[in-house]
Amino acid sequence: MKSILFMSAIILLSSVVMNAQIKNLKTETVKVSGNCGMCENTIEKAGTKKKFYKTDWDVDTKMASISYDSQKTNVDEVLKQIALAGYDNAKFRAPDKAYSDLPGCCQYDRAVQSVGQNYKGKNLSDPLISDNNKANTVSVDQGVNQLQVLFDQYFELKDALVKTDGQTASVKAAALSKSLNVIKMETLKKEEHIVWMQVEKELRTDAEHIADTKDIEHQRDHFMSLSKNMYTLIKVSQHSVPVYYQFCPMANEGKGANWLSKENAIKNPYYGTKMLTCGKTVETINQ
Repeated sequence: MKSILFMSAIILLSSVVMNAQIKNLKTETVKVSGNCGMCENTIEKAGTKKKFYKTDWDVDTKMASISYDSQKTNVDEVLKQIALAGYDNAKFRAPDKAYSDLPGCCQYDRAVQSVGQNYKGKNLSDPLISDNNKANTVSVDQGVNQLQVLFDQYFELKDALVKTDGQTASVKAAALSKSLNVIKMETLKKEEHIVWMQVEKELRTDAEHIADTKDIEHQRDHFMSLSKNMYTLIKVSQHSVPVYYQFCPMANEGKGANWLSKENAIKNPYYGTKMLTCGKTVETINQ
């Protein structure tokens, strides 16, 4: 009995120390699916990053207490990491492969997702549930079209940078930012789902930076990162025409930078008319 109390005290002390290391501390309690002690270890490992966030999951209640630095992250970002580890939660459904890779004892009963069914949490403390309201149903095809909208807006932004038009680039980036914020992740294909969770935050950050300025050089700096993540996303997505991945060796202070284009002909977004045809196509992406 004394040894159990001692261990409990050690665990409690460790939790207090960890939370003390997290600045701007905020704590939320969220439903996370799981079965056993092994699940507990995996969930807490996925939901913990020193000085940023920490997760404590209760195997009996299936509730996770998530403490985080509210100036550096938010509960959604932690829940995404938990979902990538294979565990459905109040906001995000785990990719099917991540769930199927769990040990047999950890494969909890989960809601069956079917075409046209939209799974979402009503709020951060509610369990993941199915919503049969017709107005909220989204088909798989609509999920694919969501990404096509993003790609089209990216190409419009690229064209504005080719013309060295900071005003139009700002407008196009604002439209892209708005579309990024309304993507229904649960309708994406498995491969898209996994990549989306990896690149979503950086895509939003770069789009917002480009939208918030008309300084063409600042826009081009963020377009480099935006293009890198768009490339990762488009590689796993369906699109109706070939997409060309192109490279300029002069951009980024001579380190080189890439971009995507619907045309094989080079039109450089990093230099515009100064070096319009500087670069080459390094990959043709067909889907």
